Amino acid sequence: MHIGTSGWSYDHWEHVLYPPGTPTRDRLAHYVRRFSTVELNASFYRWPKTATFAGWQRRLPEGFRLTVKAPRGLTHAKRLFEPEVWVERIATCWHELGDKRGVLLVQTHPAHQRDDARLDYFLGCLPSWVPTAVELRHPSWHDEEVFRLLERHGAAYCVMSGAKLPCILRATAPFVYVRLHGPDTEHLYAGSYSDDDLCWWADRLREWAAAGHEVYAYFNNDGHGHAVRNAETLRTFVRG
Repeated sequence: MHIGTSGWSYDHWEHVLYPPGTPTRDRLAHYVRRFSTVELNASFYRWPKTATFAGWQRRLPEGFRLTVKAPRGLTHAKRLFEPEVWVERIATCWHELGDKRGVLLVQTHPAHQRDDARLDYFLGCLPSWVPTAVELRHPSWHDEEVFRLLERHGAAYCVMSGAKLPCILRATAPFVYVRLHGPDTEHLYAGSYSDDDLCWWADRLREWAAAGHEVYAYFNNDGHGHAVRNAETLRTFVRG
């Protein structure tokens, strides 16, 4: 079971995750002392160089899992259309991560309506050794046929928690992928989960693990360090 946060470098995490004045380059070193996985969000805005992935493979400790968010050029600009060039770049970089690979997170544009053929083609282009989770934001995707499509490709439906997002507890792959965007009912990425909320999620994670699924869960409510505290509390509750 892998529990962490979305990103590791935020100025407002001083006093929470790293000491004040910690250079940006040293923040990851503090993060890996507390967590064994992270979801890289910066890759959505600017895809890192191949050498950067190789560097992470060398720097990250044994057993660490780096999950990477797919670039917006693929998911938001092209909306998964003609994905071959991006798939090749992703696969090349994924290879460099070696034993530090987590999951490739593919977050579709909120206005990207259901298109089974396009999703099917995209997932078919990805190498089988790139475990993939798909966060489907538009409500038209939430259909049994789409879940079966994901199952055929061994891709995980991303379970979402957050304002105005449906929380559908569905496992479509050998692993389960959960993104916790905050408990605020009106705004994404806001608020801190209560202990009762986290106990509920701990029960769900244990159920999936007991059913034989590897589980990834990431907190995206980074404000005020909520993600750090929530992730550590959930990890404690899961361990019982």
